Amino acid sequence: MKKLILFISLGVVLMAEQPQPFKAKTVKPVQPFTGKITQLQQKLDPMFDIPLDKYPKWHCEATLKNGHHATFISVKSMMQVYLHQDYFLKRKLLEDHIDKIYIKDYLTGEKVDAKQAVYVFGSRIIGPHGDDLIPFASEANAKLFMMKNGGTKLLPYAKITAGLLRYLDM
Repeated sequence: MKKLILFISLGVVLMAEQPQPFKAKTVKPVQPFTGKITQLQQKLDPMFDIPLDKYPKWHCEATLKNGHHATFISVKSMMQVYLHQDYFLKRKLLEDHIDKIYIKDYLTGEKVDAKQAVYVFGSRIIGPHGDDLIPFASEANAKLFMMKNGGTKLLPYAKITAGLLRYLDM
């Protein structure tokens, strides 16, 4: 009896599933090449492949010797590329050598020469890719930030080394 009920219920289920008719998808026609090549905007950080539009407050910029610009997601990312330019050039991840580097002041958002800026190390603020250096145009702003958000050290540009960047990336 149980087998009969199971057989009938299985038959009802199989009969209920009707095959769906095939629907063809409409395809948009491909537009012909007009002869114009448009430069794609950089959408990812060259070092960490993080979308740039997610963290605009952290952006840093480098001007290349050929006049083009490269945008980075954070100070850590830009300094990694800046200190290891030959590696990135050899693998064609960078068009040309970096001429100038700029940071965005964390409080004011103003563009500042990275070599003139000061950086807070060890704060409670976490960057887009973990621990990072927080950039400031003035030492006074950096000290105010450290009072509110902590920080172990205040570093000038000259103290940023490859070893420090490796430590931040652990």
